Amino acid sequence: MSGDYRFGIEEEYFVNSAAKRDSARAGIQEFFQKAKEEFKDEVQREMLEPQIEVVTPPAVDFAEARKHLAAVRKGLGEIARSEGLSIMAAGTHPLAVWTRQRASRQPRYGKLMHDLQMLGSRNMVCGLHVHVEVGSLGERVDIMNRILPYLPLLLALSTSSPFWQAQRTGLLGYRLAAYRELPRTGLPDMFETVQEYQRYIDTLVAARAIEDSSFVWWVIRPSLKHPTLELRIADSCTRLDDTLAIAALYRCLVRRLARDRKLNASLTGASRAIVGENCWRAQRYGIHGSFVDEATRTARPVGEVLNEVLDLVAEDGKALGCERELDLARWIVARGTSADKQLTIYTEALGRGLSSKDALADVVDWLCAETAGLQPALH
Repeated sequence: MSGDYRFGIEEEYFVNSAAKRDSARAGIQEFFQKAKEEFKDEVQREMLEPQIEVVTPPAVDFAEARKHLAAVRKGLGEIARSEGLSIMAAGTHPLAVWTRQRASRQPRYGKLMHDLQMLGSRNMVCGLHVHVEVGSLGERVDIMNRILPYLPLLLALSTSSPFWQAQRTGLLGYRLAAYRELPRTGLPDMFETVQEYQRYIDTLVAARAIEDSSFVWWVIRPSLKHPTLELRIADSCTRLDDTLAIAALYRCLVRRLARDRKLNASLTGASRAIVGENCWRAQRYGIHGSFVDEATRTARPVGEVLNEVLDLVAEDGKALGCERELDLARWIVARGTSADKQLTIYTEALGRGLSSKDALADVVDWLCAETAGLQPALH
């Protein structure tokens, strides 16, 4: 490990019919072919046809990551538009219905869909994944345990999934509720040693329950392909600023925990259960809620918790050169998440007399425009 805490960002997008605002069923193959020609190493297929994942190369500079993601978002948006499509970064799709989705044709996903059955078809969700380089598997497992209390905050800042199957859910982040239908999801267990974690993986592989550790889909996990600890709890962020803020905060937390092995070293099963409660509170209320504090046995506002965490990693932000990106996390709390904006657009459209379906179409228009850096055309 170089000590640079190199990072990589993966964003998942929906591919829509521009006219219908629903997930695309036609023109997808042509879109992917052009996308692959333009961005050979940056785009990948996902489990369902109307989804695409973009990946950044390993980086140490957030300005570089911003430039890269902005170019890919804009480029994919232009390719999509040429095919009568659009791309959209959000945790769930406001209008898409899962029964109408088709599985990707890739062999890996064919086997996976056979195993998951209906649960795979219902996996109409998109997430943000952030990789941060951590030297050994033992370090990755150790930090995976000790970073758990900070995961609800990262989820709250990313919330972009207030709608599901053309319905308002009442949650700011519904994505994880849908995703938890799949096996081996949610919070990881707290493994006392790397050997214990490896025994878990080896046992499942030997029993042919999974092919390898990439079939373990916890909200945070050691990566199989890279020497990284992979954050998976966040919704796909509509605004690029939000993606960078969450990636920077996560990267700084990893460095802070690597520097101080005593930090959160005494977490217990009760601690993990409290993290689970706070994840629910993040899903339900986003940045407007509060988190249960184990030490004080009180509930503290998300903004207050964020300020405390930013103070904790201030030195790390300076060392890694991402102070600006950390400040963007405060901006999320000040102006709201994607979920907040979606609900505002939806409510205002209803107030103008639009039907619920047309109001959701306005939401999709904003999501697509913001994702690709365009201006939305509202009804």
